[in-house]
Amino acid sequence: MTSHPDNREFSLIDEPWIPVLDAAGERREISLFGLFEQAGDVRMIACELPTQTFAILRLALAILHRTTGGPPDEAAWQALWRDRRLPVADTAEYLGNLRDRFYLLHPKYPFYQVADLHTQKDGKYGLERLFADVPNGLPFLTARAGAGLASIAPAEAARWLVHCQAYDPSGIKSGAAGDARVKGGKGYPIGVATVGALGGVHLEGATLLETLLLNLVPVAPDWQRADERDMPVWEREPHGAAEEADATRGPYGLLSLYTWQPRRIRLFGGIGGITGAMIANGDRLDWQDRHLLEPMSVWGRSGPREREQKRTPIYLPRPHDHTRALWRGLQSLLPAPPTGAEPAQRLSPMVVRRLAQLTVTGVVEPDFQVRTRATSVTYGNQQAVIDEVFTDALTMNVLLLIEHSALRTTAVDAAADAEAAIRALRLLAENLARAAGSREIDSSEAERAAERAYALLDRAFRDWLAGLSPDSDPVPERVEWQRLVRRAVYRLGRDMVDAAGPTAWIGRTGTDRSGRQVHYSRSQAEVAFHTGLARALPMAAGSSHQRHEEAA
Repeated sequence: MTSHPDNREFSLIDEPWIPVLDAAGERREISLFGLFEQAGDVRMIACELPTQTFAILRLALAILHRTTGGPPDEAAWQALWRDRRLPVADTAEYLGNLRDRFYLLHPKYPFYQVADLHTQKDGKYGLERLFADVPNGLPFLTARAGAGLASIAPAEAARWLVHCQAYDPSGIKSGAAGDARVKGGKGYPIGVATVGALGGVHLEGATLLETLLLNLVPVAPDWQRADERDMPVWEREPHGAAEEADATRGPYGLLSLYTWQPRRIRLFGGIGGITGAMIANGDRLDWQDRHLLEPMSVWGRSGPREREQKRTPIYLPRPHDHTRALWRGLQSLLPAPPTGAEPAQRLSPMVVRRLAQLTVTGVVEPDFQVRTRATSVTYGNQQAVIDEVFTDALTMNVLLLIEHSALRTTAVDAAADAEAAIRALRLLAENLARAAGSREIDSSEAERAAERAYALLDRAFRDWLAGLSPDSDPVPERVEWQRLVRRAVYRLGRDMVDAAGPTAWIGRTGTDRSGRQVHYSRSQAEVAFHTGLARALPMAAGSSHQRHEEAA
């Protein structure tokens, strides 16, 4: 690609700004064009926050959707997948024709910004509102305090700019001159930036090239529809400060969705350093029933909206549960089996459902391993701050994505096996507490026991799941998993019983949940635990492995 960068304006096409991991595991930065040119030699985009990675991936996908022409149908996508190639020459030509729209500091078309954005009373702007890792108004709570908040390089500013347009919190913003929504010089909350509402999911292959293709959804029945009004923000006239009118706002397809501008932003500084950012409200987006458009999120029915609007179903994005590992909610990630006439309560991401279909039709090989990565954000203080960034990933064989696959059933049942065994461990903790004299059961000890069990099983389940293949026999695989769970949970339970004090040995009489008189003691708790474990893991019960564990 012929390079004509103006170094004073920082060309995102030519200058390195996107962190990646290469095939050797080395971290380096490459340009936007380099992302496509070197995709076969790069393992993944590897930003400092997973939300940055997800936001930049969506930016890259918008470009790829445009340069592939959709892709216009399944056959076009399959040709790219079969040859494991990207349209690099077409991408070079496309970006070259739009070069002026990809300068970070262009005087007229600054990327993802409004060139003359200002307030009625121009003030001084710092960088703290641009960073997701700096609590707003509390800069002393971050490692960036001091010089780290004074100036950043254009490359880092570009990453945070893309992130801000995806995940910026709600709350009061600068009141941009020309925005009719501004009152008293302030921009009042319109909600978090668009991607912040999603339970984001994308598929990772062995290389960035495979990752881009796996998440590239073509124009085809059941997937995407063509709309000539759909175009990325850099092909449109530059935004002003005002919100775009409903009649022309869209989104009309993935190009406008992936490059949606929920904020109006202006960076201050120059090539030597970015020193400030003005952030104002941009275009709102209601996510209701966008599940036929947005392919990279988990969705769930909204009871409150269904009751309010008196119709069903109504779907909204469903952010991930940050309190538990992804494998514990495996069933919600996989395509849901048909539910008959009743609309599904949840919808797995379109990219996952499509990969399942590609596996069924033989386009994707049955021994292909995919990493399903989840990313989402928890906001606090009326969604005005980012409380937590979540990411987790599971490596699995594509056969697990198929609705009626025996491997899928085995994996889902195996996750349920672990939950059932840990319920028995929780009950053991509660019974030991009762035996020691507690009348009001404090659930904290049971939760601590469960957390220890989940920690022990976490890596084990991931490794077991990744090991499932087309040659795996579901029954022996599940037997082996139940034995592994039993060994781990039994040892934890045995340690808890051994640690019970003299009072628990003697025990006491109390009332159980059904109102019956029961004598709680260490021995009673241990027997109930063994019984519960046997019920939870029947395929491991009575094995030589079990007898060996109990004799040890």
